[in-house]
Amino acid sequence: MRTLGGIELSNHIKGLVCRECGAVYPQKLIFSCEKCFAPLEVQYNFDDIHVTRDEISQRPKSIWRYKELLPLNDYESVVDLGTGLSTLHKAENLGKHLGLSNLYIKDDTVNPTNSFKDRPASVAISKAKEFGAVAVGCPSTGNLAASVAAHAAKAGLPCYIFIPSNTELNKVLQASVYGARIVAVDGTYDQANRLAAQVAQEYGWAFANINLRSYYVEGSKTLAFEVCEQLGWEAPDSIVVPLGSGALFCAIKRGFDQFKRAGLIEDKPTRLYGAQGEGSAPIVDAFKAGWDDILPIEYPDTVAKSLAIGDPGDGYYVLKHLRETGGAAEDVSNHEILDAIKLVAETEGVFTEPAGGVTVAVLKKLAEAGHFKPDEKVVCAVTGSGFKATDTIQNVLVSPPVIKPTLSSFKEQKEASTW
Repeated sequence: MRTLGGIELSNHIKGLVCRECGAVYPQKLIFSCEKCFAPLEVQYNFDDIHVTRDEISQRPKSIWRYKELLPLNDYESVVDLGTGLSTLHKAENLGKHLGLSNLYIKDDTVNPTNSFKDRPASVAISKAKEFGAVAVGCPSTGNLAASVAAHAAKAGLPCYIFIPSNTELNKVLQASVYGARIVAVDGTYDQANRLAAQVAQEYGWAFANINLRSYYVEGSKTLAFEVCEQLGWEAPDSIVVPLGSGALFCAIKRGFDQFKRAGLIEDKPTRLYGAQGEGSAPIVDAFKAGWDDILPIEYPDTVAKSLAIGDPGDGYYVLKHLRETGGAAEDVSNHEILDAIKLVAETEGVFTEPAGGVTVAVLKKLAEAGHFKPDEKVVCAVTGSGFKATDTIQNVLVSPPVIKPTLSSFKEQKEASTW
């Protein structure tokens, strides 16, 4: 570890490397490979990464306990709201319902802004601060908006959020209360994303999932790190992950691989399963058709609005990882999603937004189709709180009956209903 003026500096990052052509770049704000336009990934110097399970276990309970595997040089730049080490529930009740004796729910609803997006946001805004950015932001379907806005507030940086105009009001409210400038775009997420990219380039701003994307996605892999640590430093047999852009899915795959390379877990295979909602399932469609490329959906339509991305940037790589790991991809209807929200709430006390309903519904579908052995360790990722989408969820809830304040009225209602 290096120091400069008393500041702890890392030497574990080589730079950025293109996934396709292998071109190497220094650490900077950059959208994609300038030669072939493919995504760039952070390249680590594993020869200089020496960290043990015991060292990690004794560190603060946030994603920064894994700092050697995160892309920051100056740890004084860390913007940390306490994200990480979210609960890994042993889902015994839901497991009995599905015939799985070792089912776990990774519950990222308990993160600071109530979604997994706090993981990449913490890394992105920390990196923006290290770069000396004058403003930050992102395009978002809701969860990232809140996360980036909160971390920008902590860092003292102006923040611009670009969202589709139909984003759930609770998510818009959450980003707004942190002081972000909200730009509601009359169009899809993909259109909001294109506009945000133009703005970032025009003003030289640091946008989490655009010119900071290579660093930003590294935060998401900490979900995989935590699952391994919480399972006793062992990877699960299978994990079910929601698919929007596909960035989380690819990051989780990278997380398992990097933990193995760092010698923190044994080299055990993990099958990765992807979950999407019908009407916004271009990755599932491509997987089932045996295609290598994604056919974009111009107007994605699903109650899981945070997954409504018709042209997923990492879709090609998701398909590759699905096949490499022996996993699969499934989609579920709006009805199945909403039923799954109630199922996981009533069996495990976890209140998820529709994206989590997608993973639970797909988990159920996969279990019924025999994808899992009864005793294997299966993890289902629940990535955001149901309180972020109450306007959607309340549409399927039945209003409670109103009775008179008397015991006889209670008894009468009880006999007449399923109480």
